[in-house]
Amino acid sequence: MYRVFKTAALTLALALAGCASAPPRPVAVNIVAINDLHGYLQANGYAYKDANGSVQRVEAGGIATLGGMLDQLRKQDPQLLFIGAGDLVGASPPLSAMWADEPTLLALRGMGLKFSTIGNHELDNGKAEFLRQANGGCQSSRPDKACRFQADFPGGGFPYLAANLIDTDTGQPLLPAYHIETVHGVKVAFVGAVLHDVAKVVSAKGMQGLKATDEADAINAVIPQLKAQGVNAIVAVVHQGGNTPEPYDKPNCSRLQGDIVDVAQRLDPAVDVLISAHSHQGYLCKVGNLLVTQGSSYGHLLTHLTLEVTPGTHQVTAIEAQNLLADPRKYHPDARMAALQQQVEARSNTVLLRPVGTPGAPAISAAADANGESPLGDLITDAQLAMTRTFGAQIAFTNQGGIRNHLILAPGQTQLTYAQVASVQPFNNTLVLMNLTGAQLQQVLNQQWQGAGFNPLQVSRGFSYRWADNRVVPGSLVLDGKPVRLEQTYRVVMNSFLSGGGDRFSVFQQGTQREDSRMIDLDALLGYLAQQPNAGAGSPAGRIIRVR
Repeated sequence: MYRVFKTAALTLALALAGCASAPPRPVAVNIVAINDLHGYLQANGYAYKDANGSVQRVEAGGIATLGGMLDQLRKQDPQLLFIGAGDLVGASPPLSAMWADEPTLLALRGMGLKFSTIGNHELDNGKAEFLRQANGGCQSSRPDKACRFQADFPGGGFPYLAANLIDTDTGQPLLPAYHIETVHGVKVAFVGAVLHDVAKVVSAKGMQGLKATDEADAINAVIPQLKAQGVNAIVAVVHQGGNTPEPYDKPNCSRLQGDIVDVAQRLDPAVDVLISAHSHQGYLCKVGNLLVTQGSSYGHLLTHLTLEVTPGTHQVTAIEAQNLLADPRKYHPDARMAALQQQVEARSNTVLLRPVGTPGAPAISAAADANGESPLGDLITDAQLAMTRTFGAQIAFTNQGGIRNHLILAPGQTQLTYAQVASVQPFNNTLVLMNLTGAQLQQVLNQQWQGAGFNPLQVSRGFSYRWADNRVVPGSLVLDGKPVRLEQTYRVVMNSFLSGGGDRFSVFQQGTQREDSRMIDLDALLGYLAQQPNAGAGSPAGRIIRVR
């Protein structure tokens, strides 16, 4: 548990103690935040480090357990505020994705979500589809999925916030900047923002008609409006994150790094607490005097905050914070959420449990090794290359962030199911071909070291390269046993997100003779598994080589 006291407020309270009239007594405001749920309706694996540094592995989350946790917390405080920090849907497992994430939105509505900041994945299918999901209706860019679970989809039923997301068609913010709740007689303002470089992690099609500005600047700009309305507390809810090696439930953690730190440092001092998201980390940290929290992802944790708020003034005298593990063994499931989950499963399993192929290893990991190569990245790029050979493809690329799950057979299982394979590539991207020179290939590979850390591209069979000191070794690129020539043109294929410069790989935007194959990346993987029994290995193929 984390507890921070505002010493100036306590000093003021003590000074007033001798006055004839006692100051107003603080009231407790309870807030529960969820971030990066990504449509995970079911409990799923969660690995974390405990206080001793040992890795613990549990099944956590699921809407029945999350609903049960909220039921228990609401018994203690019926006025509890349940809020979201973005990416509640999008990049979802097929159990939710095959229904356009509508079951997840219905679940959040049923759990009483008050609002959510928008995340990048809410924009995966563009502005119009996001607004449909939020507000309801069936006019969708995904007619094969929309309103198939429920004929008249009512929408999420909760507002989305973003102080810094601009509708370029109107020049105005797409969404409200803030939301004010009155609870226990005090007014609590929540200001939302999405990461300022959201265009780098959303496809160009998804960002059409939208742009984002700086998070801290946009939040600070509305503080005077909130003060004018007499709010008693201000909470920033930002879909931007950081990371720390410290445990998810460590109080007062101090080693937070990443983009959220800069945001926190520049926020107006009137902000009392910052709820973050996006990086799928669990932490309860301080940046200066500001508490910054995040609750992991996929429904593994709920962040519970208790603010002691003084009526009649903007004064938060103390904050308690916990990251609560959504352990199905600890909480009695919510009956309504359990029934909804069972309904979705019953209607989905005919498709999801269909066998689609026999893998070459019982576990094909999405995790990259020290060289930057992952076994599943090898399999996906091999599939994309094989299935687009007729278009002239010579090399395939995929981004590590686009691989959302591992392929792991359960004990006794011999064939992969559709659900397992679909959970790996949930974005519905098409495969796009283009021509790049050897020099451009080297340039795009050097873009793997932009910003913080190493963001490796996965590459197909027959292509390899070496790197050292965060740069590709010149002359090390090899295709089918021959050195890649800088002036020669090569036909490459990748998902449509990458082809538009996604994940900051801007060189792909320079490709010539572009052609959209109209083949979905998931379909390419499914087709390859059907054609190539025992495809995929349990270890990387050695295509990316780090020279030490």
